[in-house]
Amino acid sequence: MARDAAAGARESRGVYGISVTSELSGVGPQTLRLYERRGLISPTRTMGGTRRYSPNDLQRLERIGELVELGVNLVGIARILELEDTQVRLAEENTLLANSAAQLEFFR
Repeated sequence: MARDAAAGARESRGVYGISVTSELSGVGPQTLRLYERRGLISPTRTMGGTRRYSPNDLQRLERIGELVELGVNLVGIARILELEDTQVRLAEENTLLANSAAQLEFFR
């Protein structure tokens, strides 16, 4: 479990500047800024205000690109991403609840 938490922390840590992220994702810097303004991505910021993108942000940009290619507008993309995030969170909660229930049954 601690290993999963450490891996998750690494994946969400902002390490790439906007130019590197643009190159890695194929998304222009202006579009990255637009996506941030629209709430589609949320890069971390340094003390000086520089954007730092994480591997998770790169994955999210890939998903956004897939949706753009399907013709989904930015409002639709925001809603889809919100629903996908909710689904992941609920699946994680469901797993925790199932594990807790299994432990309770074990002690009966």
